[in-house]
Amino acid sequence: MINPDDPLEVQIAKQTKIIDALVRRAGRQNDVGNSAYSAFQSAIALQGQIWAKTRDLERASNELELLRFDREQTQKNLSDALSAMEGGFALFTDGKLQVCNDLFKSLIPDITDRILPGLDLAAYYDALKSSRHLADDDERMQQILSEAASASSEPELSSFVLELRADRWFQISQQHTNLDNVIILQTEITDIVRKNRLEKDRLIDMQAHYLQSAFDHMNIGICTFSRAGTVMIFNDRFRDLLGLPFPLVQNGTRFSQILDFIRNSFPGAADELVSTDRWLRGKRERLRHANGRVLDLHVHPLPDRGFIADIKDVTLESRTTELLEKRVEERTSELTQANLLLTEQSEQQAKVEEELRLAKEVAEAAVSSKTRFLAAASHDLLQPINAAKLLISTLRDMAQETRLSAMIERLEGSFSSMETLLHALLDISRLESTGSELSPSEFCLGPLIQAVIEDQQPIAAKKGVRLVMVPCSAWVRSDQRYLLRSIQNLVVNAIQYTDQGRVLVGCRRRGNHVVLEVWDTGIGIAHKDQKRVFDEFTRAENVPAGSGMGLGLSIVDRTCRHLGHNVGVRSKPGVGSVFSIEMEVIQHEPSLPLPALNGHYEPDSAMDLIALVVENDPDVLFATTRKLESWGASVLGARSTREAMSLVRDIGVAPDIILADYQLDGEDTGVATIRSVRAQTGTHVPAIMITAERGVPLARMAAEDDFSVLTKPVDLSRLRRMICARTRVGPPEITDVTDKSIA
Repeated sequence: MINPDDPLEVQIAKQTKIIDALVRRAGRQNDVGNSAYSAFQSAIALQGQIWAKTRDLERASNELELLRFDREQTQKNLSDALSAMEGGFALFTDGKLQVCNDLFKSLIPDITDRILPGLDLAAYYDALKSSRHLADDDERMQQILSEAASASSEPELSSFVLELRADRWFQISQQHTNLDNVIILQTEITDIVRKNRLEKDRLIDMQAHYLQSAFDHMNIGICTFSRAGTVMIFNDRFRDLLGLPFPLVQNGTRFSQILDFIRNSFPGAADELVSTDRWLRGKRERLRHANGRVLDLHVHPLPDRGFIADIKDVTLESRTTELLEKRVEERTSELTQANLLLTEQSEQQAKVEEELRLAKEVAEAAVSSKTRFLAAASHDLLQPINAAKLLISTLRDMAQETRLSAMIERLEGSFSSMETLLHALLDISRLESTGSELSPSEFCLGPLIQAVIEDQQPIAAKKGVRLVMVPCSAWVRSDQRYLLRSIQNLVVNAIQYTDQGRVLVGCRRRGNHVVLEVWDTGIGIAHKDQKRVFDEFTRAENVPAGSGMGLGLSIVDRTCRHLGHNVGVRSKPGVGSVFSIEMEVIQHEPSLPLPALNGHYEPDSAMDLIALVVENDPDVLFATTRKLESWGASVLGARSTREAMSLVRDIGVAPDIILADYQLDGEDTGVATIRSVRAQTGTHVPAIMITAERGVPLARMAAEDDFSVLTKPVDLSRLRRMICARTRVGPPEITDVTDKSIA
């Protein structure tokens, strides 16, 4: 029935009403009750309730008195604290002034009457803005007060300095409390400002003293001027150099007066010297006195729009400069004469250089012509070589067991040397060309090495040297034709300079590279000759006379440099040599290793087949025909595709194999012959292209039209193996049906 949150006075009044109601109720019960005991019992209960309520009422009254006392004590302490504060203090609640001390009211006398409880915070700052006691009607101070009034709702600490008249300074700080109340503190900082001002003046005086001391110890004359152009600080050197009288170097003297004195004292000074504006733009003037002294006067602008003038004695420097200028004039004259002489010499040298250039162009044209001739004439050069080789081979077979056999064998050896030299010259000419001869591709080293071993096996067997190959399955990127020639040169050299023992060819893996090595047990190479052997026409000292021209290793070195391979040699005289070619390995699907070769196949049975030979050179056609007939074949010889087709029509059957030259007369080619014969007979006749042509297009056509390619001059053992492989005549051999010298 009684709310404990009500004030104590309200609670006591409610309890009094409750007690009166209970007393009246007890009286009514006594009137109607017939039992005296019941009335007595009700009176006792009522009395107990009255006593309990009376105690509660007394306790509440005591608490109320204590609260009143605490409130009065707190207000007294707050008043004492505010009165004891050295600065002004004010508390604004909900933007209205709640309480402040006397110092806050009396800070600015003309607004004291307006500072009353309930004053709006913005109205307080408006009153400050309108006060006559502010030091100046400064727009910046008005802006600061406006910003402070507008920031009254922002919960940040703001502070600014307020300047009053009579050189009084106050710091006004505005702080928001947690209950969104605003407290303004006014702290007088007049003593601090005055102390700082005195310290600043003292420092300025010390600066001036230090500056004056520095000026006095300078070798040049220095004088500073104010914004108005009057003397401020100077040293004695400034006055001595210009010869100024004492009145002209006193404080307050204008710069224009000093300029007038300079113009009158230095006869050579220009009339515009007196223009102060020109000097303020950083003018420099050299002054010459009648006694020979030379001075430099320079003015430097200062940030405060003043300026500083310096004067320096440059007499010695001026004399030195004049002497140097005189010497420069003399030397310039000498150099002019020398330049004329050099110009004449340069013109003569230009003429000589032009003559040398023309001679160089002639030499380069000759070399280029030689290179183009050798490259372009390779077919014409190789045709008679091929014919002669076939005829010598046929003659050797016919002269067996006769007295001409030894002579023909010597003739064949001499012809082989000439053929080797011709191949070397052609390789060098190709390597000296623009590089278009190089056609890098990806291939496996195993078949390439095996082809070289097959070619050189008869030569090694004839000499009694074992030629051994270790199978290799590594794939590399290089030019097949030039790499095969390089390996062939290394193997040929190893066999040539090995009298007994063996020659081993194999590969080693070194990380991402593979090293192809050719080992021999030959005569070896001395350490001093191991670099020389790669030069043209150079052989080691222990090489017997008549062992070649010394071009093989130079071609290997030049070829590998073009291909980006590294060539190396390790050797010991009397023990043997190891030549190596290092190449980068490329990733490729693994392939089955090649079996080692154990011998050389020489078929004894005759070739029982019909061979169609197409060759436009009569000598080569005759030699090829005779050689094939000596092997037992029936030969149809033709000089063009048209003649070949006529012969095929005459016999009425398809030949067993076609041997055709690539380059026939006119636009006719061996490829056209192969295609025409196959089309007319309806048979996929095996074909071998015998040509001096090399290049990627021919290799691409060989793959598309399924024919093998053999380069001229023809290797007869390779030709016979290739015919057997294509026609399946004789026992099968492990060999590639395409010449590896074709890219």
